[in-house]
Amino acid sequence: MSTIPVVLPASPAVLPVAGHPGRPLAIDLGDARERLVRHRIYGLVNSAARLRRFMESHVFAVWDFQSLLKAMQQRLTCTTVPWVPTADPEARRLVNEIVLDEESDELPEGGSASHFELYLDGMRKAGADTTPIERLLGLLVDGAPLPQSLVACGAPPAAAAFVRRSFAVIESGSTHGIVAAFTYGREDVIPDMFRSLVSSLAARDPGWERFHWYLERHIEADDEKHGPVCRRIVSRLCGDDAAKWAEASAAARGGIEARIEFWDAIAADLETMPSA
Repeated sequence: MSTIPVVLPASPAVLPVAGHPGRPLAIDLGDARERLVRHRIYGLVNSAARLRRFMESHVFAVWDFQSLLKAMQQRLTCTTVPWVPTADPEARRLVNEIVLDEESDELPEGGSASHFELYLDGMRKAGADTTPIERLLGLLVDGAPLPQSLVACGAPPAAAAFVRRSFAVIESGSTHGIVAAFTYGREDVIPDMFRSLVSSLAARDPGWERFHWYLERHIEADDEKHGPVCRRIVSRLCGDDAAKWAEASAAARGGIEARIEFWDAIAADLETMPSA
């Protein structure tokens, strides 16, 4: 199968504050996103076998995405009893809307599932190995600590390292840092990278149809709804505080740098496989 070229949209290194044109307060990504967009991995995921291998590592990032989202929800809404209203009603509504989509999306055949569960179902139908990620979930349900569980489940080392960095952000206690890492450092570029390839696979093999549908839903949610919503939350949290904008920028860049390191490791693994 030949490589399908992917053209990704350019993104400015400095993203201005919504509603404040020309102001210096902004998210500064440096050249991190450009390096992520131009990573060699996209040319390597050029066959069904390589895409399955990619998914077997990437699923851990899909899982910890949900944990980062729940950390946002804990800080921007009230998730304890007795309930009390949080300070920012708009941020409360925005994050709850994201949780609704990500944690319990509507399925075409009826019922609901999280986007992680959709991804996992797509892996199963495509013949990818789900054993390590399912073992991780089982260990966590049984109460095992995450660090030990990442080792015991047999997660790929690069995937485990990526999860550990995500949880370091969660444990930092910085609300604007967590939201910035979620907004700018997560999966805003992934769907477009692989949509063409998976569309081609799904046309020939029904096993890829679920993963194709997952990507379409992810693109719809992130591009049209979640991205703009999250940027509004970051802006509301940082306000006119230059120090907060600098901290949010560092968290966003850190998330992208972690993704680049993750991609480096997966790419090196894919290069050991036969080319398409």
